[in-house]
Amino acid sequence: MSLMQDHIEFVAYHIVPTIQEEIRIYNYLKGIFVELPSAKSVKKALSKGLVYVDGKPVGSGLWIKEGMKIDLFQKKETALKPFNMELQIVYEDDYFAVVNKPPGLTTSGNRFDTLENAIQGKLQPSGLLDQYVNPRAVHRLDKATSGLVIIAKCRSARVAFGQMLEQREITKKYHALVMGEVVGSGSIELPIDDLSAFSTFKALKSIPSLRSGNLTLVELSPITGRTHQLRIHMAYSGTPILGDILYGEKGHVLKKKGLFLAAVSLSFIHPFSHTKMDVKIDTPRKFIKRMEIETKQFLKYRPSS
Repeated sequence: MSLMQDHIEFVAYHIVPTIQEEIRIYNYLKGIFVELPSAKSVKKALSKGLVYVDGKPVGSGLWIKEGMKIDLFQKKETALKPFNMELQIVYEDDYFAVVNKPPGLTTSGNRFDTLENAIQGKLQPSGLLDQYVNPRAVHRLDKATSGLVIIAKCRSARVAFGQMLEQREITKKYHALVMGEVVGSGSIELPIDDLSAFSTFKALKSIPSLRSGNLTLVELSPITGRTHQLRIHMAYSGTPILGDILYGEKGHVLKKKGLFLAAVSLSFIHPFSHTKMDVKIDTPRKFIKRMEIETKQFLKYRPSS
């Protein structure tokens, strides 16, 4: 497939950093690009010749090496059918928007009920020459996680934020309710899928709980960006996030309450105006309500001393 063909367009690129062991591109690409969240999506992109390495299309058998430049292309856009869902737009300008993703909604992918489909038609037209027909998420949140997601309205914003994410120039803060008591602040370093993973935590408020001894509201920051990083790190520390069906304690998942993890703050330098951006939302109401309920239950039913 030639780059000169007019039915494909550039999406994003990635420079391979230092890697610990040999890996084929088919296994490496999953999650590297927002557009390739699964093995199926990686296979599809490779088979359609939409993945280029150092300027040439490649197949699934290529061995990845440090310094390689991976370009992702896609078929040119046609307007998506909007998914009807109310969304809170926290910030918007000509280049990008920041949206509060509800829990239970996939960021992107090969399905209709995604954040990228839900945002269609809800943003002001960019007006820039490289504007997207369909604005795109710059990064992903787990389906069960709620909170702030950056939506690029133009190609230059997508590329700029991609570079900022790779250089760790975007500070993300999450709030989580965890089972057990967390005191003070600190860091967690635990490899995930043989890749280094580093997170920081700070206890905000701890309450007694009949269910788990204590519940603690914590602020978490993923310094690296591995899949399920915060969920894995908190479980490893012995204080799993409330509602985590993958890494939490069996039997301690509240029915129909979901995961108590939300991205509440994004801090970065605006890639075009170069102003300091601090985009924030409040701790989700369901977190506060759960702490109130657990406190009342403890005061009412606590064991007599």
